[in-house]
Amino acid sequence: MFELHHLSAVEQLDGLRRGEFTPRELAEHYLARIERLDPALGAFAVVDADAALARADAVASSPRAAALWGLPIADKNLVARAGRVATFGSRAFAGFVPETSDELATVLDRAEAVSLGATSAPEFGFPSYTEPLAGRPARNPYALGLGAGGSSGGAAVAVAAGLLPVAPGSDGGGSIRIPAAATGLVGLKPSRGRVVAASGFASLAGLVVAGPIARSVADAGLLLDALCAPPGAAPAWATEPPGGDGGPFLSAAVRGEGRYQLAVTRDSPWASAYELRVDPAADAALERALVELAAIGHGIEELRMPEEPGYADAFRVVWQAGAATLPLDDAQLELVEPLTRWLVERGRALGARALGDALAWLAGFERRTIAAFAPYDAIVMPALALTPRPIGWYDAADGERNFAQQVQYTPFTSFANVAGLPAITVPVHETAEGIPMGVQLVGRPGGERTLLAIGAQLERRIGWQRRHPPAWSA
Repeated sequence: MFELHHLSAVEQLDGLRRGEFTPRELAEHYLARIERLDPALGAFAVVDADAALARADAVASSPRAAALWGLPIADKNLVARAGRVATFGSRAFAGFVPETSDELATVLDRAEAVSLGATSAPEFGFPSYTEPLAGRPARNPYALGLGAGGSSGGAAVAVAAGLLPVAPGSDGGGSIRIPAAATGLVGLKPSRGRVVAASGFASLAGLVVAGPIARSVADAGLLLDALCAPPGAAPAWATEPPGGDGGPFLSAAVRGEGRYQLAVTRDSPWASAYELRVDPAADAALERALVELAAIGHGIEELRMPEEPGYADAFRVVWQAGAATLPLDDAQLELVEPLTRWLVERGRALGARALGDALAWLAGFERRTIAAFAPYDAIVMPALALTPRPIGWYDAADGERNFAQQVQYTPFTSFANVAGLPAITVPVHETAEGIPMGVQLVGRPGGERTLLAIGAQLERRIGWQRRHPPAWSA
């Protein structure tokens, strides 16, 4: 039986603008699905039905040309929205209600989206999995015993299970791409500076940016357009401006044009410090992508990256230093999870020289990586090293081991944050058990349109955009 959530986000927006259904009717549809299905999934940390319906009614009287007019979304539980509880995934902030909204929430409001609540995130967004002690784990809708990745795990579960048409996420080391790859979705981390409201420039080492999680490449382009070009905003960087007529990213995704020179690598800068293993399913996904890309007509060659023995230490220092800035007093520190406490305590013990050396090393890594990638339009590599991890797989008591497990699961994502490069994960394969596996493409600075075009070409050949987890499609 046909349901509204079977439509793509682009189709839902078109239906709203044509008056086939109202913002309230669409919000009510998704709220009913959330009420019925989310208890088993853990996609949402907060559902605010009354505020969502009031917002939908208000949007109905605004101009329909707005970028996301009437389209339901949800804020990640790391984004503050005035008047709504925001725990940031932590028991230390239980019951906290911010008085003002973060800029990213304001941008989505200006696009006339309708926020239904907040999607689940791990504590302060540091882990690459979403199993916060302050809430429920985000379960993979393809197999409830598996996790959805993180830190935008709740957002990915919501989109994959048809609880939202599309969702914003944030990515400081893979937090959009990891859960998207684990749940059969498209996840796009923009270039540093591309999304003004979450550009990366405000975070230590410029790591954290905002971007879309979507079922299709076109849906990802739709949300990226809305995030990049809010009314009155200006790009915070000097490359090609993100604005333009007709939604430049959606247009690139819809057209899917071009033949490109690609390189493939299985190298990771973490390999010098950690023992890494690529699961056969991850390798099979990469091989499937390469076969399809070659059939399209792209040039492909192997790229070997030099070892980077300083990467692990420098990245860990910056990650720990970022945790040290959390506004936690001694009482709150007693409430945080062991991984967070380990990061905070290590970060607070760092000296200025250690942080300065780490930042300088990562800046050099950025220059070396961009130079190595310069001859190619995009680099193709695994999205994840392993299949989605079981709930409870990560060591909850030992911060050092937990960090190592995260590296072993996802050693191919964080370097794109360090280098400020755009990267997209797309689903191309599934295991014998039906679990999705994705592949990652990393572009040049400002190269989102190229990534969307290549993603659209793969999508046409493989056809993942209409796929729903069987148990959650009705």
